[in-house]
Amino acid sequence: MTPPDDLVRAVEAVLFAAEEPLTIDAIRAHVRAAEVRPALDRLAGDYAGRGVELVRRGDRYQFQTAGDLAHLLRRDRHEPRKLSRAGIETLAIIAYHEPVTRAEIEAIRGVQISRGTLDVLLEAGWIRPAGRREVPGRPLTFATTAEFLVHFGLASRRDLPGIDDLRAAGMLDPVDLADEAADPALEVESPGEDA
Repeated sequence: MTPPDDLVRAVEAVLFAAEEPLTIDAIRAHVRAAEVRPALDRLAGDYAGRGVELVRRGDRYQFQTAGDLAHLLRRDRHEPRKLSRAGIETLAIIAYHEPVTRAEIEAIRGVQISRGTLDVLLEAGWIRPAGRREVPGRPLTFATTAEFLVHFGLASRRDLPGIDDLRAAGMLDPVDLADEAADPALEVESPGEDA
């Protein structure tokens, strides 16, 4: 293995000292280099399989403890706040449909959401205001944040499970097509057929 060059060392130092995940532009600004991707690729390779690894969360990079060693760093146990069912549903709708307005969330859920639900998600740092729709009333839209990706261990929203993944995990009940076919109330007559 060849020793790292000065740019790789500089990028490594910036990432270790950072208090939060950094974008490529932020890293470039610190190290004053036009291209830092090769240095990031080198660091990711150098740290692969070690106690600390370089990870990408959305468009940001950070060092984190390897997942299988995290238990070694826990000193005191704190009781995590449980998110209500409404909070979980709201967060899922925002993650899968962003940017989305409050009215759209309510239409998808089929019930009104309390202001507190969005407040909890905003306080957790998992959602953010994402601008206003250019429609009458100009409603505020919401989207997920980089903290959402970090907390749930996602590189991007594309890593969210799809419907097939959820079914395979047993989180969705498969539709019983045999019962549907046997239910005469679900049958639709074709136009032109005589009854």
